[in-house]
Amino acid sequence: MDDLAFIASKLLWFVLRPATFALLLALAGLVLVWRGRRAGRWPLLAGLGFYVAMLATPLPPLVLLPLEDRFARPAEPPARVDGIIVLGGAVDQNITAARDIPSLNGAAERMTELVVLARRYPGAKLVFTGGQGSLVHGSLNEADVARALWTAMGVDPARVIYEDQARNTYENAVLTKALVKPRPGEVWLLVTSASHMPRSVGIFRHVGWPVVPWPVNYRTGHGFAALYDAPFVERIGQFEVGLREWIGLLAYRLMGRTDSLFPAP
Repeated sequence: MDDLAFIASKLLWFVLRPATFALLLALAGLVLVWRGRRAGRWPLLAGLGFYVAMLATPLPPLVLLPLEDRFARPAEPPARVDGIIVLGGAVDQNITAARDIPSLNGAAERMTELVVLARRYPGAKLVFTGGQGSLVHGSLNEADVARALWTAMGVDPARVIYEDQARNTYENAVLTKALVKPRPGEVWLLVTSASHMPRSVGIFRHVGWPVVPWPVNYRTGHGFAALYDAPFVERIGQFEVGLREWIGLLAYRLMGRTDSLFPAP
């Protein structure tokens, strides 16, 4: 069942992700108009209208903002931390394999924050969780890239535990808990993108692991400039990341992988 859900989520998002779907819709409308079908105007306008909305309205950051504002870091960092968990999703295995250099994507702060926290809390266990998150991939997994990167940055390899089988956030929580066996009363920081934190915290709570949110990789701010300053392509990315998280929250609640639709602090 987990394999089916994983494959279905990847295939559906490939076709239905907003920018792709809007483009297909506009092309279908254009073909109909070219063939003299007046009905083609509506899908053409709808597809083009999506891109106009991405460019001219504050919709993209507004979709992300409630997600990123949901969990903040503690006002006072914990004096004692027993462990730090970094979720995968910030590395590119295929580029790493092709260029033989650890490659990061737009969520790179997940990886750099671990180095900062490792120095701040020298006694904490360090955990990375991430295997293969895509249907089409090479021989490397995310943990391989993380190991190469952090070792090159001077993180002691003996301090880091690598979980290399998880394909999604639910598996991150389940497999990592089974691997490290956290004890009651221990303080564990969870490092992931701010927009991904509500779903992540909800899942970790559901499996019985109360973690302390440590969000990174913010993509929105407050104020007029933050609503309109991002380039067009980045605005589309903001909308798609936000929409995917909202869909993920709903799907995980329906599948019983979280205990609430929008987990709160």
